[in-house]
Amino acid sequence: MNLWQSLLRAFHLSPARRTLRFDQTLMSPLLTLAAREQRPVDELAADLLQDALQQRQAAEVNLQRWRQLSCREQEVAAQVCLGYTNAEIASRLSISVPTVKTHVRNTLNKFGLSRRTELQRALGDWDFTAWEPQQPAHPLD
Repeated sequence: MNLWQSLLRAFHLSPARRTLRFDQTLMSPLLTLAAREQRPVDELAADLLQDALQQRQAAEVNLQRWRQLSCREQEVAAQVCLGYTNAEIASRLSISVPTVKTHVRNTLNKFGLSRRTELQRALGDWDFTAWEPQQPAHPLD
């Protein structure tokens, strides 16, 4: 069953009636984009929906993988995604560099990846600011 057939089934539409109805807040930008790309609106809508469904599925897979990480692996992975080196992560978390490397390797394995940059790309739209270390407060002069 292809994507369009799945959508038809999900929306209880017959194959003869391949239309979805959008309200004006969705239809207006869809028409604008279709005109800009010189594509039929229904084709563009199907492509956009397929892309959104694939992104959602990938996000769900990444979340499931994230939940399989230990707390320490999550801390290390967050620091990796924030762009810190192994030495910086070790210093921030008060652990050794070899321990950081082990956590990075385990995280990459659990995500099915081989490089830190792949993890950064996979979780690139996640907000890791809560994992940033807090700066010590400066006493008032």
